[in-house]
Formats: sequence, structure tokens, C-alpha cells
Amino acid sequence: MASKILKLKGANMNIDLETDSKKIHWKQDKCPWNLKEKTSKHKCAIENVSLCKYFNGIESPDIVLCTFDK
Repeated sequence: MASKILKLKGANMNIDLETDSKKIHWKQDKCPWNLKEKTSKHKCAIENVSLCKYFNGIESPDIVLCTFDK
């Protein structure tokens, strides 16, 4: 299965796409891996702890690059 890099809007630089959307004022995409697996375990990056294996960097402004297999 081919991988594709998705550009996900709305990163806060903690970098987590699972912030409660009722508490933020900007548009934020959902993590495609969490949606696919029906979980919330995937976090793009946790400061000083880890990076998701699908994380491929940041593009200005506030875009997470995520490798997602369709």
C-alpha cells in the first residue's frame, strides 16, 4: 500500500491534533490514524518525549505533515 503525506491544518506546537475543538478558535483537522483505528493514542509529538512514527515535520503556518496509508 502506498504512503501519502497529508498536510493537516491546526497544529498547536505541542503538536497534537486531538485538542478539544470547543476550546480552540482555529480550524483543526483530526488525526487520520486515530480516526481509522477508532482511538486517540496517536499524538504527532509530545514535547521532550516522543514523535509519532507517521510525523514528517511542520510546514508554515501550523501544518503537520503526516504519512497516511490509504
